Amino acid sequence: MINKVLVANRGEIALRVIRTCRELGIPTVAVYSTADADSMHRLLADEAVCIGPPPAVRSYLNIPAIISAAELTGADAIHPGYGFLAENARFAEICERCGIKFIGPSSEVISKMGDKAAARRIAWEAGVPITPGSEGVCSDAGEVRRVAREVGYPIVLKASAGGGGKGMRVVRSEEELEAALTAARAEAEAAFGSGAVYVERFVERLRHVEVQVLADAHGNTVAFPERDCSVQRRYQKLIEESPAPGLEPELRGRMQDAAVALAEEIGYEGAGTVEFVLADGEFYFMEMNTRLQVEHPVTEMVTGADLVAEQIRVAAGERLGEHNLEPVGHAMEFRINAEDPRRNFLPQTGPVEFYNPPGGPGVRVDSHLYTGYTITPYYDSLLAKLVVWAEDRAAVVRRSLRALEEFAFTGVETTIPLHMAILEDEEFARGGVPTGFLAARSFQSSEGRLRLSAAARAAS
Repeated sequence: MINKVLVANRGEIALRVIRTCRELGIPTVAVYSTADADSMHRLLADEAVCIGPPPAVRSYLNIPAIISAAELTGADAIHPGYGFLAENARFAEICERCGIKFIGPSSEVISKMGDKAAARRIAWEAGVPITPGSEGVCSDAGEVRRVAREVGYPIVLKASAGGGGKGMRVVRSEEELEAALTAARAEAEAAFGSGAVYVERFVERLRHVEVQVLADAHGNTVAFPERDCSVQRRYQKLIEESPAPGLEPELRGRMQDAAVALAEEIGYEGAGTVEFVLADGEFYFMEMNTRLQVEHPVTEMVTGADLVAEQIRVAAGERLGEHNLEPVGHAMEFRINAEDPRRNFLPQTGPVEFYNPPGGPGVRVDSHLYTGYTITPYYDSLLAKLVVWAEDRAAVVRRSLRALEEFAFTGVETTIPLHMAILEDEEFARGGVPTGFLAARSFQSSEGRLRLSAAARAAS
């Protein structure tokens, strides 16, 4: 049994976990920085402990403070949410040594999948398709050059310890290689403390499609309908949907089987996501996220599952419940960020003067905002997630436009106008856009509304 859960996070995901725990009858402990003293997650939890000043490294990444808060309050489990310490193998290991249940996979599994080059090798051993490239981390520039010649240009350099596009460079010719390798290593070292990189063949006009898995300690593993996360800006997801447009049932089945095979290969327990690139009707392993994803609500909307509840039940040693593994209807999620798309996505801070989220059938908003809340510069720009369900994709688009139009938010600029412009774009309406979709367009503003137009530059 789990008797009390400490939520080692903030914002909407902390609220998400607290709400599910309350429905399960489990008391919760919120941790917060001094910048979040008036936060909703602090107010709604049963107990709250201040763990430090605003900078994340001194609060939400402060492992000793979080463990002390758990011991002080008698919490016997920690839910890490996503971001911060969610994929930190050392944090998971410390929880294990302190007798605190980490609601997620073991520290050993997190470590294996956290090394992207090692994860790629494990996927290959599990029979999961991978793109041609290096067998592991490249030891020097000479090995990078040799692998590049073998697989053929263009290639992509990827940080072995990374994610989110950091330490990643596309190289289209050998003349570009040295400068790109230097830049990728430097960025990876700064972001992750390791400059190790590996090489993959770069797939043009790819889609980013992922499969949610759940596994328990009794040998049961299931895969849910896939999510298409191809609408991105600088490798950061903006819109996610499920199921993926135009995906044939046979291909969906093969992707789900591959995700289950990988999870079983590593002895996975809990909720995780296997990410693939999809091109020309074939899919290839990209990485595995050993945590709950930001976009998990779209899976919940098309299946009726409560993924957070399943995480907690699995952590308590229970078997997986029965789930509908076929998509019912269609769902999309829109990340509402504190950024101004009209001014090159300039970050926004300041008070929320008025906040009234949309409602109605099939509309869900996950957010920590309220009127009077102050957006600070210390954390991620995500303010809210608008999740919309309808019986088919065309209906979702119509309902999403309605919901975005009635999303009342003043005080700072947000990405709401960008989402509306995307929904009105003809290529997006057809479905199946590649990850270069936004990079191939420019933004135009007309009568207060943002518009997308095809740009002269090629997608990147």
